[in-house]
Amino acid sequence: MRWLRLGLSLGFLWAQYVLIPMDETQQQHLRAYGLVYSLLTKGVPVDWLLNYRGGSFAFIENGWASLELQRRQITYQVLSATEYGDILKHISRPEVNMDVVRLEKAPRIAVYAPRSSEPWDDAVQLVLLYAEIPYDLIYDDEILSGKLAEYDWVHLHHEDFTGQYGKFYTFRDKPWYKAMVREQTTLAAKWGFKRVAELKLAVVKKLREWVQGGGFLFAMCSATDTYDIALAAEGLDIVGEPYDGTPADPLANTHLHYENCIAFQGFTLRLSPYDYEFSDIDTGDRRRNLRESEDHFVLKEFSAKWDPIPTMLCQNHTAVIKGFYGQTTGYELHLLKPQVVVMAETPELNEGKYIHGILGRGFWTFYGGHDPEDYQHFVEEPPTDVSKYPTSPGYRLILNNVLFPAARRKKMKT
Repeated sequence: MRWLRLGLSLGFLWAQYVLIPMDETQQQHLRAYGLVYSLLTKGVPVDWLLNYRGGSFAFIENGWASLELQRRQITYQVLSATEYGDILKHISRPEVNMDVVRLEKAPRIAVYAPRSSEPWDDAVQLVLLYAEIPYDLIYDDEILSGKLAEYDWVHLHHEDFTGQYGKFYTFRDKPWYKAMVREQTTLAAKWGFKRVAELKLAVVKKLREWVQGGGFLFAMCSATDTYDIALAAEGLDIVGEPYDGTPADPLANTHLHYENCIAFQGFTLRLSPYDYEFSDIDTGDRRRNLRESEDHFVLKEFSAKWDPIPTMLCQNHTAVIKGFYGQTTGYELHLLKPQVVVMAETPELNEGKYIHGILGRGFWTFYGGHDPEDYQHFVEEPPTDVSKYPTSPGYRLILNNVLFPAARRKKMKT
C-alpha cells in the first residue's frame, strides 16, 4: 500500500491538467460543454470550478482531448499539477465564493417532442446539436410505456399539456396544425383516452413520478406553465369547444387543485379558446412597453460552498443576459410557490425568468421564453443558426442543466 500511495502521489505531480476557462476569453463556450460531455462518456472525470473564471472546467490531459479541443476551437490552457493545485487552494478558501464539483458520469438525455414536423425550432435541440451532445427523441408513447426510467435528464419541448394544441386556433387550416391534431388525437385513442387533455395529464403525472424518483426535468416556454395547469385542472374541463367539441367549464377557476402543482399557485386560467395565453402566470402582457434594447434578466448569486445546485445552474460569464419572448415568456413572482428558487429575474417587470425546485429525490428547472438568440420567434420562421452565437450566455443556462445530473450527489447540498 505504501508503494501504491507513492505511485498515486507521483502521478499527480507528473500529470498535466487542461483548464477550459469559461470567462470572456473563451471563444466556444457552447462547444466546451460538449467536450466535457464526451469526456464523461469516456470515463474521464471533470472538475467544474464553480464561479472560477465563469465556471471553468478542468481535467487530466489526454491525447484524445487535445485533438478535440483544437477541432472544436475551444480556448484552453495546459497546467502543471502544481499550478492546478494552487487554483484549488484559492477556491477552497472560506472567504472565496467558489467551489469544485466533480462531474463523473454522462447523463442519459432525452427530448420530449412530437415526431410530426412543427413550424418552430427548439432551442434545446439546436444547442445540443451544436455542442455535439447526443440525445434521444421521446413522446407520449415512450413515457406511457415506461421508457422514462432509461433517462437521467429530460427536456420538455415547446408543448401544450392542457390539450388545446397550443391555442393556435388561428392556424387551424395549416397542414402542420392538422397534422398535430391528428397525431395527438390518434395517440389519445391508442391509450384509451377520449380527450387529448386526458392523455397529456397522464403524461404529466408520469413525468412527476419520474422526477420524484430522482429525475432531472428541464422545460422552456409553454411546457413550463401548462405542465402545472394540467395538474391543477385534473378532473375539470378547461378546454374550449373548438378543440374538443365541448365547452370549457366556466367555473373551472374556482376548483383548481393548486396543491398538485410543482411550481405555481393561485393562478387564474384564460378560458377563452381564442386567447393565446393559458393563464395569468405568464408576464407577456406586461412587456409591451419594454423595448428590446432594455429587455434583460439578471442572474442571482448563490453561495457556491453552501448552495451549489443553483450555483451550478447559474454558471456564466455574465450576470446580465438579454431577454427573449416565448408563448410563455416569464413568471409572475407572486404566483410562485414559496419553495421555488428564483435564479434570474427581469428587474423592470418583477418577473421570474429562470426558476428551479426540488421534488422528492429529483429536480426541475423552468426557463421562460422560446429561444435565447431570437428575441421574438414567430411561427414558421427558420431555425436559429447557433454557430453565430458560440458564446451565448442564454444558451449556456440550458447546457448548465444538461451537465447538472453528472455532478457527484454528495456535493449537492440542499
